[in-house]
Amino acid sequence: MLKRFTELFSRFSVHVAPDDQEHALRLATTALMLEVARADLDIGDKELATVADLLCEDFELSRAESDALLIEATKCVESAVSSYPFTRRLIDNLSIEQRGLVIERLWQVALADDRLDKFEEATIRKLADLLYVPHSAFIRAKHAAQAPRSAAGTADDN
Repeated sequence: MLKRFTELFSRFSVHVAPDDQEHALRLATTALMLEVARADLDIGDKELATVADLLCEDFELSRAESDALLIEATKCVESAVSSYPFTRRLIDNLSIEQRGLVIERLWQVALADDRLDKFEEATIRKLADLLYVPHSAFIRAKHAAQAPRSAAGTADDN
């Protein structure tokens, strides 16, 4: 009986190639950015542009590659029943500092339209908890994302 279970699970084990692993991390990060953008039920052009810009900057993608990743992540988010697959992928593969940077990126997406909706903030808080990011890092990430906007006088400090 145990042998049968072992055989069954071995058929489902996935050996991920390094390129596939990198793509999966990009997809998970993009999916979380889209969850934040969708939190207030209004995905604005500024939010989508910010996500695309962050993908180009962080993952060194071309605009066409970031657009393709956005389309793929949108499909994943729409079909997902929870954020668990995305957060689990990041927990398993990123350090706490890297996950803190993901939270900073989520704040940048939330602030892209120059206002912070309470549902966006709640979503980021939930994702930070799911990613095991300490509250102090959560706050540092928020301040880091707000800093350029505060200097320009455009951030809503909710």
